[in-house]
Amino acid sequence: MPEYVQHTLAPLFDKNSKVLILGTMPSPKSRAFGFYYSHPQNRFWRVLSDVFQQALPVTNDEKAAFCLYNHIALWDVLKSCSIEGADDGSIREPVANDLSPLLQSVPIRTICTTGTKAAALYKRLCLPSTGRPALALPSTSPANCRHYPYTRLVEAYAILPDLCFP
Repeated sequence: MPEYVQHTLAPLFDKNSKVLILGTMPSPKSRAFGFYYSHPQNRFWRVLSDVFQQALPVTNDEKAAFCLYNHIALWDVLKSCSIEGADDGSIREPVANDLSPLLQSVPIRTICTTGTKAAALYKRLCLPSTGRPALALPSTSPANCRHYPYTRLVEAYAILPDLCFP
């Protein structure tokens, strides 16, 4: 059964952030843990740890420090939507986050989206106001394991260190 969900996580960024990574909406697990990509089977943190060749961050503080150290900002395309659990395919009534305050105050060079739904929603709801295209990366969700085994995810995300440290 769909529920109407409001985004509850603040964007993560600082004055040195160069890459903004946008998902669709935090999953129920991420909202419960209070941090992005917190479902234990989501491969996001493991992939980033491997592509940056750094220790796997475990706590919310470690994840935040990892992102800021690597000049990564995190947020989501949507401010609110109707959704069933964490199923991006069920999203209805999407309302976009206003990315302009972040983009005007932080030297973001590249915007990335995680997953085809985030890419499509960004293109439809955010691109008209930002005027900045996004690089679509594959979803790290456990639901995407069949289409993107771990090695393919690492290959796709391997571009990030060069974008973060040009």
